Amino acid sequence: MRTMSRNYWLPELFNDLMSVGLNVPKASTTAPAINVMESDSKYVVEVAAPGLKKEDFFVNINDEGNLIIKMEQKNEKKEDDEKMHYLRREFSYTKYEQALILPDDVDKEKIAAKVNDGILTVDLPKIEETKVKVARAIEIG
Repeated sequence: MRTMSRNYWLPELFNDLMSVGLNVPKASTTAPAINVMESDSKYVVEVAAPGLKKEDFFVNINDEGNLIIKMEQKNEKKEDDEKMHYLRREFSYTKYEQALILPDDVDKEKIAAKVNDGILTVDLPKIEETKVKVARAIEIG
């Protein structure tokens, strides 16, 4: 005789979910993918945002000197069907905000951002260090 294993957590999980009721807000918790790269002259931050336009982004530096990337897209799709005489609406809303602590060597006055092919790219140029060459004779003691 074969015994079947029971997943005792499964009924409890469903009971917990069902006891909450139908007032559970439906939200998307998926954050966009972020790449951060570094070269000798700059850092580059890339944020995957397929379907978003530049108007959907807000990029700034806050009072604490952190880079703030906000994305917000609100879509309302309406379709009229004259045979059925009704209006169908589909709402879609996406909102995301990320704060990135900038390294001390970022030139905050020269930060630039662009959107291309569903990717927000933020260029963070490094402060150019001026190397002072000091020519002098060394006294031998």
